[in-house]
Amino acid sequence: MAGNPTDPASRGIYADRLDPELWNYIDKVNSWYPPETVAAPIAEQRAVYDRMCGAFHQGRPDGVTASDGVVATAAHAIAVRRYRMANKAAAAVVIYYHGGGFVLGNLDSHDDICAEICTGTGFEVVAADYRLAPEHLHPASFDDALAVFEWVAATSAVPIVLCGESAGGNLAAAVAQATRLHARHAVGQMLIYPGLGGDETGRSYVEHAEAPLLTVSDIEFYRRIRSAPGQSANDPTFSPLRDRDFSGLPPTVIVTAECDPLSSDGEAYRDRILDAGGWATWREEPRLVHSFLRARPTVPRAAEAFARIVSDIARLGASDEALISSLVGVEERSA
Repeated sequence: MAGNPTDPASRGIYADRLDPELWNYIDKVNSWYPPETVAAPIAEQRAVYDRMCGAFHQGRPDGVTASDGVVATAAHAIAVRRYRMANKAAAAVVIYYHGGGFVLGNLDSHDDICAEICTGTGFEVVAADYRLAPEHLHPASFDDALAVFEWVAATSAVPIVLCGESAGGNLAAAVAQATRLHARHAVGQMLIYPGLGGDETGRSYVEHAEAPLLTVSDIEFYRRIRSAPGQSANDPTFSPLRDRDFSGLPPTVIVTAECDPLSSDGEAYRDRILDAGGWATWREEPRLVHSFLRARPTVPRAAEAFARIVSDIARLGASDEALISSLVGVEERSA
C-alpha cells in the first residue's frame, strides 16, 4: 500500500500521466497512509490503514442491509458480512475477498464497496474476513477463502461469482482453480488489479516499478511476509499464475490499472485461460493506479471503471450469453 511521496517534484514520469483528480486522491491516501508506514510494526500499519479506510468510507446506499456472521471451521471461525437488497431475492451471490497485501484489511475496510456492488447488481454479497499475515502464513488466507466458498456453496442455491481486489484477487483466482471441478463451482470470476505471482521481469513490473501507491518493493515485502518457510514459488494456491492447468475455469474478467506493476499479471492470466480453451477478458484501465476503487467518488476515470466492473459482475452472475460471446476469440489478446 506504500508509494511515492506527495511532493509534486517526486512525481517523475507520472506528473502529467495521471489526471489532477487522481493526484488529489493519491495525495490524500499518502496523507493518511504515508509510504514509510510499510516499515512500521504490523499493528501500527493496521491502525493507520483502518483510519484511512474510515476516512474514505462512503456509507452504504439506501436499500442495502448488512448482517455479520461466522463460518465455522474445525480450528476457528471466519467472520463474514452479508449484504442484501431489502425485500428482494438475489439471483446470484458474490463472494468478495478484500485487498491489503494479505496483511491489512477486514470487513470494514471495503464495506462501502461491497454494499455498492450489492445495490448495483441486486446480488447478495458475502465479504470474507480471512486470516492475515504475518501471524498466519500461507496457506491460512487461502484456506479461509476456500472455506467461505464451500460454506456459500453449501448454503445457497443461486449462482456464485468470485470477486477479489488486489490480494483478494489472488484468493479469488486460487479458489476458482481449486474448485473448478466442484458440482457447485463458480459461474464467473471478477479479478480487480490482482497479484497473481507473475513474471517480475514483465512489462508493467519494469515500466511501473515505482508507481504511485504500489511499487515492486511493496509487492516483494508483502510476498515475503506472507510466505511460510520453504514456500514453493510454484504453489498455485500462493501464485495462481504458476498453475500448470488453466482449463475448466469459469468465465473471467480481469481489470487492472495502467500505472500499476501488477497489470501484466492480468494480461498473462487472460492468455493462460484463452490458451486452455476458456473464456476470459482483460481490461487495462488507462491513467489509473492500484487501489483506484477507493477513488471512485472523486475521480471520474475511477468511477467509470467501477461502473464497468459492477456491470460485468452482474452479467457474470446472470451467465449472460452475450458476455460469454464477447469473451471468445483472439481479438481479446489486444485488449
